[in-house]
Amino acid sequence: MPTAHWKGALLAQASATEVENIEGNIYFPMNRVNQEYLCESEKHTLCPWKGTASYYDVVVNGEVNTDAAWIYPSPKDAAKQIAGFVAFWRGIEVLP
Repeated sequence: MPTAHWKGALLAQASATEVENIEGNIYFPMNRVNQEYLCESEKHTLCPWKGTASYYDVVVNGEVNTDAAWIYPSPKDAAKQIAGFVAFWRGIEVLP
């Protein structure tokens, strides 16, 4: 079962059939993410084939991991399967 952890907190957990694996990143459905650890960031990036990503800071016990999660709220057609899914990086442990 894929999981994402940081600073001892379980950020996300989903069955293998619920996640999407794209470019080596595991994308979790938002309803399988513990959203209390997410705080919207001002950061946005553009991927030529996925579209515009919006970022979240991950906050656990007052510690902030800036822009450590991202989501494609309205991806391009080529990535429509990850619409509303969240991925993690920047030291967050994601296990397949």
